[in-house]
Amino acid sequence: MIIKAIILGIIEGLTEFLPVSSTGHLIIANKYLDFTGDFANSFAIIIQVGAIFAVVLYFKDKVFPKFDNKRRLVEYFSLWTKVAVGVIPAVILALFKFDDYVDQHFFNPTVVAIALIFGAILLLLAERKQKKAKVISENHISYGQALVVGVVQCMAVVPGMSRSASTIIGGMFVGFSRKVAAEFSFFLAIPTLIGAAILKLFKMGLDFSVYEWFILAIGTFVSFVVAYFVIAFFMNYIKRKKLVPFAYYRIILGVIVLLVA
Repeated sequence: MIIKAIILGIIEGLTEFLPVSSTGHLIIANKYLDFTGDFANSFAIIIQVGAIFAVVLYFKDKVFPKFDNKRRLVEYFSLWTKVAVGVIPAVILALFKFDDYVDQHFFNPTVVAIALIFGAILLLLAERKQKKAKVISENHISYGQALVVGVVQCMAVVPGMSRSASTIIGGMFVGFSRKVAAEFSFFLAIPTLIGAAILKLFKMGLDFSVYEWFILAIGTFVSFVVAYFVIAFFMNYIKRKKLVPFAYYRIILGVIVLLVA
C-alpha cells in the first residue's frame, strides 16, 4: 500500500496543475494498481491538498504579500475577491451534492477517456482564441470574467475533464493570456480543492484507520513535493509555448483507454 501511495502521489503531483486531469489519471492508475473503493476515491481527492500547499509556497508573494503600500493592499483584495466570485459555482454544486452522483456513476475509465478527448478539443479551440488575448495581468480580470471561469471550472466534476484545463480554457475563452489563465487557475485551486478535500473528509466521517491516515499523509507529502517542481516548469513553459501538446496527449491517452476499456 505504501508503494501505491507513493506512485499515486507522484501522479497527482505531476498532473494536478497540468491540463490533463489528475483525477482521471488516478482513476486509471487505481484500476491497474487494484486500488479501488470508497477509500481510493477519497484518497484521490484528499491528496490534492499537498498540491495546494505547493501552490501556496510557489506563489507565496501573492498569497502572503508585504502590504508596504496602499496599492498592494487594493490589488490583493481585488484579486482574492475575484477568486471568491470564481468559487461560487463550485460551492453551489457542492450544496446540491452533485459530487455524490459523480462518485457513483462517473468514476470509471470510460468516462475519463471521453472527457479527456472532449477537453482536448476545447483546449485546441481555446488556443485559437489566444490571438485575441486582452487580459495580460490578473489585475485586469473583471468580476464577470472570474464568474465565467468559475462556471467553466464546474466541468471538472467529470473525471478526465481536469480542473486546471477547465479553468485555463475558460480564462482563454474570455480573453486571458495563457500566463494569466494559468495563474488564475492556480489561485482558484486553493479554495476549491481545499473545500473538496474537507467535504470528502467529513462525508467519510473522518472514519479512517491509523494506517489509512498514514497512507493519506504519504500521498499528500509526495504530491506536494512533485507538484512544486511541476508548477515551476509549467509557469516557465506557458510563457513561451502553446498548450497544443497537452491536447494531443489527452487525445492519445483517451483513445488508448477507450480501446483497453
